[in-house]
Amino acid sequence: MSNYKTCKECGAPLLADDIAIHRKLVSRNADEFFCIDCLAGKLGTTRQRIEKLIAYYRETGKCTLFV
Repeated sequence: MSNYKTCKECGAPLLADDIAIHRKLVSRNADEFFCIDCLAGKLGTTRQRIEKLIAYYRETGKCTLFV
């Protein structure tokens, strides 16, 4: 069952950016998502690094997930 409302790890409410970056970095076909904090932990990086990626994708306009 698809879950677009809460993080599959911690249960935190998801925002559009959480879903978009999960799809960009993990799988375009995902139907369950991690919040940015849990995604950072799974990928061995920081929330700040993921937020910088989100800003980059939004600013460049080259990724339709961030329009």
